Amino acid sequence: MDCADIDSRNNLILQFVDKNVLVAITVFSLKDASIPALDQIQAVAETFCSGSSSEMLLSALAGTDPGAEQKLIDSFYNNLKLLVEKTWVEPSDAAVKDQVLYQIDKVHNKMEQRNFADCYVDFVNLLADVVYLLFGPQSKKDDFQEYALRIDPEFGIFWWYVQSLPKTSVWENEKSRAAVLLGMYFLANY
Repeated sequence: MDCADIDSRNNLILQFVDKNVLVAITVFSLKDASIPALDQIQAVAETFCSGSSSEMLLSALAGTDPGAEQKLIDSFYNNLKLLVEKTWVEPSDAAVKDQVLYQIDKVHNKMEQRNFADCYVDFVNLLADVVYLLFGPQSKKDDFQEYALRIDPEFGIFWWYVQSLPKTSVWENEKSRAAVLLGMYFLANY
């Protein structure tokens, strides 16, 4: 991707988010261990799900409520599993749906062990597969990010965030944890 693509991509997302949200997402896209500040993560979370309280996410990230992380994991797991189970798919995609349900369980098991660095790549791939089940081949097109932003801005911002993340595991557990918990927050409230 060249500079013009990056600039046009940022111009598009800035139609939907404040610059501080763009900065926080950009920090997550970096391959170094830096983690956005809690207020930046809160701004992203509130942009994902306007009207939802991000208190559970912030408590989980800060470690102020020992049960918050588990509640977020459980809510994510239950909501995503239900979403996929209730999603109608073409008969040709039935095997993909079964594989996604298996992957949800696999990722959930890693989360239960708090091994976020190990589940990070599986989590990102799982999200791509779920989006494929929801939107079909449209999700693989170059203009899908813009399409998603225009039909459902909260989902589009979430998808832009996911697409901004590195596709390989490059972080230690803490940054992976923060990135995964933020993604889980959206899906737990979607």
